[in-house]
Amino acid sequence: MALPVPGELWAELPVEKRIFCSVLLFSWAVYLWEAFLARRQRKVYRTTTHVPWELGQIMDSETFEKSRLYQLDKSTFSFWSGLYSELEGALILLCGGIPFLWNVSGQISGYAGFEPEFEIAQSLVFLLLATLFSAVTGLPWSLYNTFVIEEKHGFNQQTLGFFFKDAIKKFIVTQCILLPVTALLLYIIKIGGDYFFIYAWLFTLVVSLVLVTIYADYIAPLFDKFIPLPEGELKQAIEMMAKSIDFPLTKVYVVEGSKRSSHSNAYFYGFFKNKRIVLFDTLLEDYSALNKDHPEGEDGEDDDTKSKVKSKKQGCKNEEVLAVLGHELGHWKLGHTIKNIVISQMNSFLCFFLFAVLIGQKELFAAFGFYDTQPTLIGLMIIFQFIFSPYNEVLSFCLTVLSRRFEFQADAFAKELGKAKDLYSALIKLNKDNLGFPVSDWIFSMWHYSHPPLLERLQALKDAKQD
Repeated sequence: MALPVPGELWAELPVEKRIFCSVLLFSWAVYLWEAFLARRQRKVYRTTTHVPWELGQIMDSETFEKSRLYQLDKSTFSFWSGLYSELEGALILLCGGIPFLWNVSGQISGYAGFEPEFEIAQSLVFLLLATLFSAVTGLPWSLYNTFVIEEKHGFNQQTLGFFFKDAIKKFIVTQCILLPVTALLLYIIKIGGDYFFIYAWLFTLVVSLVLVTIYADYIAPLFDKFIPLPEGELKQAIEMMAKSIDFPLTKVYVVEGSKRSSHSNAYFYGFFKNKRIVLFDTLLEDYSALNKDHPEGEDGEDDDTKSKVKSKKQGCKNEEVLAVLGHELGHWKLGHTIKNIVISQMNSFLCFFLFAVLIGQKELFAAFGFYDTQPTLIGLMIIFQFIFSPYNEVLSFCLTVLSRRFEFQADAFAKELGKAKDLYSALIKLNKDNLGFPVSDWIFSMWHYSHPPLLERLQALKDAKQD
């Protein structure tokens, strides 16, 4: 008697079983691919123990070793947290965690007086419980990352009390946005008829634009203090540079990022004629609290932040800050921001259209344990998170490639502004302050780095710098 071959066994499985197995197998295939890439990169961290000759002029051996050990610790942490996340997700699927949580949500909404036909109420309870579960299970990993890894390498500026207050505040703010938006989206899908996907897409477009508009003015200040950049040479120079490229700058803020971390950043936001620039105080050598040795309690320091004395100054000089901003403004001038929004919305429309095509397939719901009911929220989760996962992986890689191209173009724009020399030195300083490791495995870099490696960016700037 001949044994059935795997292909025959697969063909004999019900459609819903094949869907479920495909989702699970693809998830593990992605995890194993990521683990393979991470292993290659960890080998680079372990074996590259001396500063390569091409880095000799830009990085000292002490900083190189610090960055190597920091990135090695981060990579090891990422391996274990990623393994846990994959095992947790697989167990949830295999043990029927999604239909179980849906039934619990129905019981809770029933206790609150909502009958089973009130699907939106049950969906919101489900969403609240799911995000709460995610927050609780992710908390130990976040604590370890902040108070062991980041603390060990000198980046953490938080106390335990500040961390928990921050986490609770973030959860509450997230729910205040997520639950109403989800309720409205589900309602639009319910009443939208055959063309609901158009209305759903338009709704998410409006929501995303509103959130981008109000984030820095109303949401971010709930977590960090924003103050106007004081009058002086830096502010005048920023305003002059913005005017020279017709950037409609209205305000420049400094955010106290040093209360949370010593990593640096800068960004701009706003639509039309109302653009604003935000600089992290850790980016500014003259403003960073980490460069000042204050006795505890002075200069407004509170119990939520730690006073740490650094042996060397952090941040960039004014000319280097201007060069960094020249790069950021290059993204605006070259239309990168608009292009990213257009790509995002085209992708969103496509996904909603495909969702409309697939939502009627009962086999998709049966594959995840929903045999008698097809809740809209569950359909969104199944299709967007699981069914679209191969497409999402391809799209993510394409966007990474595009992002690297945009970064080179923004660097080139800063060069045209005459900032090549200062951007060159700023990139070196920021890499040093953030303990970035300048050596990478080529496959890992190609797949993950949305910004080009440091050496590639410096090489592109080198000729203009020497001019």
